[in-house]
Amino acid sequence: MPETSKQYDTIVATCKTLFIKKMTDYGSAWRILRLPSLTDQIFIKAQRIRGLQQNEVQKVDEGQESEFIGIINYCIMALIQIDKGVVAQPDLSTDAATKLYEAKIAATKALMEAKNHDYGEAWRDMRVSSLTDLILQKLLRVKQIEDNKGKTLVSEGIDANYQDMINYAIFALIHLSEVS
Repeated sequence: MPETSKQYDTIVATCKTLFIKKMTDYGSAWRILRLPSLTDQIFIKAQRIRGLQQNEVQKVDEGQESEFIGIINYCIMALIQIDKGVVAQPDLSTDAATKLYEAKIAATKALMEAKNHDYGEAWRDMRVSSLTDLILQKLLRVKQIEDNKGKTLVSEGIDANYQDMINYAIFALIHLSEVS
């Protein structure tokens, strides 16, 4: 498990660096996005990854890695939106957004560590394509919960699904880093 923690932190550092650079370029324009819009952005990235995994020809020169990073960062934005709500105008400085990012990823890593303990790192024996499918499944669940106005009878909430997607994407990036 110590190796997983170190690999996890390495992936998160890459994602956070990109998040900060994009905050510098664009500010917090993403703060105007409603949850369904963020969910759809994540869905587009997951569908692209699945296409890359299935198609023999690739017409855009970007691989799975950048799309998994996008999934992670959009999920963190969604978790922030759940807590802070949607705004009409960008309202976060890069420093404030980075602190929120760090808090969300710390909670998500704690969840991963708890589940990883209970599941015995089963993800290490999974294929990247299976992790992609699980992300897509979680997205379909989130869309259904959104369509139900956030109400569930027995299921975990939207935030837990975003956290699971972050962890699946990080596991996929760990696998991809071990192959290269």
